[in-house]
Amino acid sequence: MAKSRSQFICQNCGTVHARWAGKCDGCGEWNTLIEEGTAGGIGAGPQSLRKARTGRAVALTTLDGEIEDAPRIVTGIGELDRATGGGFVRGSALLVGGDPGIGKSTLLTQAAAALAGQGHRIVYVSGEEAVAQIRLRAQRLGVARTPVELAAETNVEDILATIADGRRPDLVILDSIQTLWTDLADSAPGTVTQVRAAAQAMIRYAKSTGAAIVLVGHVTKEGQIAGPRVVEHMVDAVLYFEGEGGHHYRILRTVKNRFGPTDEIGVFEMGDKGLREVANPSELFLGERSTKAPGAAVFAGMEGTRPVLVEIQALVAPSPLGTPRRAVVGWDSSRLSMVLAVLEAHCGVRFAQNDVYLNVAGGYRITEPAADLAVAAALVSSLTGLALPADCVYFGEISLSGAVRPVAHATSRLKEAEKLGFAQAVLPPGNEEPGGAIAARGFRPEGLADLVARIAGSRAGQTAGDEE
Repeated sequence: MAKSRSQFICQNCGTVHARWAGKCDGCGEWNTLIEEGTAGGIGAGPQSLRKARTGRAVALTTLDGEIEDAPRIVTGIGELDRATGGGFVRGSALLVGGDPGIGKSTLLTQAAAALAGQGHRIVYVSGEEAVAQIRLRAQRLGVARTPVELAAETNVEDILATIADGRRPDLVILDSIQTLWTDLADSAPGTVTQVRAAAQAMIRYAKSTGAAIVLVGHVTKEGQIAGPRVVEHMVDAVLYFEGEGGHHYRILRTVKNRFGPTDEIGVFEMGDKGLREVANPSELFLGERSTKAPGAAVFAGMEGTRPVLVEIQALVAPSPLGTPRRAVVGWDSSRLSMVLAVLEAHCGVRFAQNDVYLNVAGGYRITEPAADLAVAAALVSSLTGLALPADCVYFGEISLSGAVRPVAHATSRLKEAEKLGFAQAVLPPGNEEPGGAIAARGFRPEGLADLVARIAGSRAGQTAGDEE
């Protein structure tokens, strides 16, 4: 008999500890170590006497050779196919994470119905909902008559035996990975050991049969996929489903993809009939823009290969506190502190006695540093009380010396702005020379001080015009 022993596993990162501790040595989180039993190990009886098998030689090859495109299953849902890099890859495992109730099951139900309507065999296994609940969702979405095969099961061995019966499925959806458990592990469902063992079993099935596997994972308060972080390293692609409770739109963001780009997004709008694709997200984020209010600048950003225009809103107000507040929604707070420091050090713009609030309209989140110039323009506009030109877009990275550095994809950003009716742009001087009328009327500041002087000069011109 194998001797049973205990070990303590971090529920956040999966690090194994020999004894309990208040803080995990791997990720630094507190109170995340859970005791779990395991069998075997050194000195565990007959297993330790088993000799390792002799390995077999594998064929070595060169880097130069024929490249085959990964076989994909195209869903027909354009935004989903964009985020996955062109559709689900056969034999791959994909992890979809998101907050509870954000729309993960709705999106996957629509994708399953679309693929089943094309003749693919789709198996949808739910460990959290009963079959009747899935049917109610399918009726609401209008896809109840599609031949999707349903099951409510959490045991991995039973699931594998079920999908092995009949024709090999093209896509298997498991909702969710936290509810699965396998007989190979003694821990409770949802623990690191169970989630890792269940994911390994399903990924092994996908690689051996060529079926695509979609695992659904919940997101914790910190924005991480619950369970071990090692699951993200095991799968081929990781998608996050994001959205704010007060907005109808949802963003499917790719953070890992072995078969495609890792910075694409798909934009959806939640409605009564499910998720609707948003072909032009710039119109969605700029739909309710106020063109005469100070402190608002339009940023021409990039998400993968797609240009996205979004409004950045800033509010600078006198602070009654000894330490002014700095509140940021949708952008990096440390990046805001850097821009404020550059404005004070190199441009003479003082924010020490003011509260600063920064918001990206529509609940959108910006990750690229190209938004520095738009943020600076919005801050100066709010401080001076002067509205920026309504037909102008901004993009460019600001260095600590106050210089404006070039960014990538300037041509795509300007084309998207021109398509939406913008007539002028503020962009870095070192960028390539893009064509179009908007580039001809573009302003290229050498430093951030030039942009501040331009905004202040327009205010002086407006004052002179009012006096006349």
